Amino acid sequence: MFYLSVRHRRRVLVADLISTSVFPLAITGSTAVVPAATADLRGADALGPWIVVGYNGLFAAALLLAGVLADRTSRTKFFALGNIVVAVAGVLSALAPDLGTLVALRVLAGVGAAMCAAGGSAMVLAVYPPEDRHRVYGYVGAVLGTSLALGPFAAQGLMAVGGWPLVFVVPAAVAGIAVLATIGLPSLRSTELPKEFDLAGAVIFGFTIAAAVTAFGFALPVWATVGLLLSAAGGFTVLVRVERRTADPAIPLDLLRIPAYRAYALGTGAFMGVLVVGLTVLPQLGAHLGAGQVGLLLSLLTIPSTLLPLVASRIARRWAAPLVTTALVVCAAAAFALQLTDAPLALFIGAGVFGVCLGLTEGVPDGQALKHVPAHRGGAGAALFSTTRMTVETLTLAAATGAATLLTPTAALLVPAAVCLLSVATLHHASRPSPNPTPQPST
Repeated sequence: MFYLSVRHRRRVLVADLISTSVFPLAITGSTAVVPAATADLRGADALGPWIVVGYNGLFAAALLLAGVLADRTSRTKFFALGNIVVAVAGVLSALAPDLGTLVALRVLAGVGAAMCAAGGSAMVLAVYPPEDRHRVYGYVGAVLGTSLALGPFAAQGLMAVGGWPLVFVVPAAVAGIAVLATIGLPSLRSTELPKEFDLAGAVIFGFTIAAAVTAFGFALPVWATVGLLLSAAGGFTVLVRVERRTADPAIPLDLLRIPAYRAYALGTGAFMGVLVVGLTVLPQLGAHLGAGQVGLLLSLLTIPSTLLPLVASRIARRWAAPLVTTALVVCAAAAFALQLTDAPLALFIGAGVFGVCLGLTEGVPDGQALKHVPAHRGGAGAALFSTTRMTVETLTLAAATGAATLLTPTAALLVPAAVCLLSVATLHHASRPSPNPTPQPST
């Protein structure tokens, strides 16, 4: 761990928070610009969805490798380089002459975003001790929650003011500010890790995760989905063989052997599943409502995440596990209750309950899980945590979509409810004292 002055530690956190605020807008913004960009630019219309797919897929693919590299290089410079990539790709995206170029630039931006996320976490975990991480991730949760809640409105507002190119330029400018915030910070380079690392394992793992996330997370043609799933299965098979023969595997599976890390990773994936399924299903259930009422419904689901994370970080000082467990149980109960009625009042109450539970736990699982990660492995540990969350979230949304198709939209809510209950059981098991404690990862 690096011992910095309070001023420098705060600068590290501020730089990470500025960069973190870009990510949700990049996702919602890319989604919002697809119709307009497809209409304006030359190229096959089928390329339009890949503006989003390319960004998300490469983010998932590059995240673990970025985490491994961040731990083995100058964390500050790696983080700054990621933000430079995001900024340059954003500006060039606004100037793209055709859809093919725009998709390629969004792929580049996804790689840069992975570098930002991994590098920022590596910096923060390298300078903040475990006992302070619940507070730090309260701030991270507040920024993420605010960006997620306001992202769609910001994207629509930017398009109204300057068209779809502005949706790429503004995040690029914010990434540039994050770069400026790193000027004068120490490099934060560790000497505790070997220079050699498992590049093959990290690349294969990234490919496998990207294929799975893309297959389950997007409405692609059947042939593309099947091809991606077969690729993911093949990648997993090769990965197992490679990792068994590697003395120092890139994938920090020893962290997944820590019950609390594993349980909180599943828990945060469950909460994100509630959010993404709620954003999809609640407007369908409220189809008989007016536009303003649907907007209020979605606001009840998202706005608490802008207001409550800092309160949550204070509660988490003593009662993190009870807070997360209670929120998971309440989310599951609300989902089951909505099976009984789709009356407007029930929808508003359900959305409000989901929103409060999400707001009161935003950043809490992250802080609790990552306090088990050694400072010199912060990038890889945070990347694996985020990858687990994305995987659980994507699989939950895919299963919920299937339930809505085969049964009813309301039934889709039962999927995240089931994941929440599984998370409760996992967290309860992790909280039980073990006669043979799991060894902590080496520091």
